[in-house]
Amino acid sequence: MNSLVHDSQGRLKAAPTFEVQAAVTFKRVKTLGLALPGVEVATRYDGSPVLKQGGAFMAGLTTHASAEPGSLVVRVSVEEREWLLNEAPETYYVTDYHQPHPVVLVRLSRIDRDALRELLSMAWRQTQPKARPPRKQQRGAHLPSSSNATGSIPAGSTRGRRTPGSRARP
Repeated sequence: MNSLVHDSQGRLKAAPTFEVQAAVTFKRVKTLGLALPGVEVATRYDGSPVLKQGGAFMAGLTTHASAEPGSLVVRVSVEEREWLLNEAPETYYVTDYHQPHPVVLVRLSRIDRDALRELLSMAWRQTQPKARPPRKQQRGAHLPSSSNATGSIPAGSTRGRRTPGSRARP
């Protein structure tokens, strides 16, 4: 059953669902994240929004049952995570599920804009080595065709390659 809240005119209305609240909250995360170079918004397999850099996960709304609703999971180093947990345990936390991974959970209702911007910058720096470089196609370059007109090794040939079960020659 939906809970009721008063709107700005004092009328009762249904409280926003978690999904609506999460979308509004992620809007702030998205705005700050997209200000960083190479960051893009994507959708995770479960439909929740995430920030990625070069295809690598950077931050996203957590949907795991062990996390508190309205939490963001953010890639950080283990050292940064320990520092955040010690400095502001009311804002940052980690669950047993997330412990083995280089991430920290953030209670979005407890973090201000400047702290979120700095946290996303930390995540950006941590994600950078994992990000794929942008693909550049040289002018006039074409993908290899399926024809063998270029003298390439025919499809299915094992010339110059070891196949499973083959032995290296002395």
